[in-house]
Amino acid sequence: MAAPNSSINNYQLHHSVNVEGTKNVIDACTELKVKRLIYTSSPSVVFDGIHGIFNGDESLSYPAKHNDSYSATKAEGEALVIKSNGTNGLLTCCIRPSSIFGPGDKLLVPSLVAAGRAGKSKFIIGDGNNIYDFTYVENVAHAHICAERALASEGMVAEKAAGQAYFVTNMEPIKFWEFVSLILEGLGYEGPRIKIPAFVMMPIAHMVEWTYRLFGPYGMKVPQLTPSRIRLLSCSRSFNCSKAKDLLGYEPIVSLQDGIKRTIESYSHLRAEHLHKREGPSRASVYLGSGRVADMLLWRDKRQTLTALLLLVAIYYNFIASGFILLSGLSKLLLATSIFLFIHGILPEKIMGYTVEKIPPSRFHLSEKKSRIVASSVASTWNAAVNILKYLSMGKDWVLFLKVVLSLLLLSFLGTISLQSFFVIGLRSLSLSLSLSLSLSLSLMHAALL
Repeated sequence: MAAPNSSINNYQLHHSVNVEGTKNVIDACTELKVKRLIYTSSPSVVFDGIHGIFNGDESLSYPAKHNDSYSATKAEGEALVIKSNGTNGLLTCCIRPSSIFGPGDKLLVPSLVAAGRAGKSKFIIGDGNNIYDFTYVENVAHAHICAERALASEGMVAEKAAGQAYFVTNMEPIKFWEFVSLILEGLGYEGPRIKIPAFVMMPIAHMVEWTYRLFGPYGMKVPQLTPSRIRLLSCSRSFNCSKAKDLLGYEPIVSLQDGIKRTIESYSHLRAEHLHKREGPSRASVYLGSGRVADMLLWRDKRQTLTALLLLVAIYYNFIASGFILLSGLSKLLLATSIFLFIHGILPEKIMGYTVEKIPPSRFHLSEKKSRIVASSVASTWNAAVNILKYLSMGKDWVLFLKVVLSLLLLSFLGTISLQSFFVIGLRSLSLSLSLSLSLSLSLMHAALL
């Protein structure tokens, strides 16, 4: 059974296809006296988006609230199919294949490749230990054939198999992010390595979703970063196929390892080596150059980088986390710098066999050229300030007056903000930027997993 794009959380759209469309098919089957109807459902019909599922079986009931509109309407459609069993001689059952993949897939693998090409495949949402059951496409087809054969059988076999729902998987649970890594690395892309806790992303996702509810009617695009997607990618979902094995005679005909291998081979045209290879230095190297700062940021000199990191940690705990405002923080920093320079100066040249590199006095000297530049800059700034005061004293330029007043008010406001507040604002800006970069990979994987 077909369904609209599950990443679009539009209840009316999904209801029109998954419920009304399914009802039309059932009506047509009963009217034309069709003998067997097999409905392709989804494991998402028993997923509430909050609690993980470990080795879940068909005794799991529908949750009071589903993770999204797709899951809710799929459950409604499945219930209609099961209820119609026995109507006018119609035998029905529902297959719930978990996370289908394989050659010809237009969702999961292409989405992973798109994320890999965009450099957004390196992130893991959650702790990376959530378990998933995947199903190779030939096993999904085989499960439908097994269901048809069971329903076509006479006697107790058909009677027991009909009117039931069945979980179908490869029967080889695997860590979700391990599966993603196998696909990506098999195609030559970087696998996910950086872990981002789900609780960090969830507030941002709720904010994005809330914003869409407000501005969606006015043309805002459907957001890709949503709470349902984060829950789907961070929860475990594994299922027990014993019922399908016992009543339908289902057994996977292709192992997970072979399925992954065949899938990778079928997407050889999407391999990383088929992309245009960059010649010359990386973009980061071009932007940063070859100075000392570049050496630290690009980890060319690990000793310098580690020293800088330790220094930043010390600055954070002693100045930022302590709640100092900007002016007092700068004064404390200057005091600490003075103490450090004095102590460093009185240290012997060698301590326990280690050479202490002294800072030469010339390091603090400005060349004549640089001195002129600094003096010129100070003089220019002073003259600009004098000109502003001169125009203000004339009392004619209201625009300039308002600019000066607003600038001074802003400066006074910034002077009252603690360094910790500046740090938090910076972190929030960084997390928002990161969430936007993750939104593409989240949206692309979401539809394929339902």
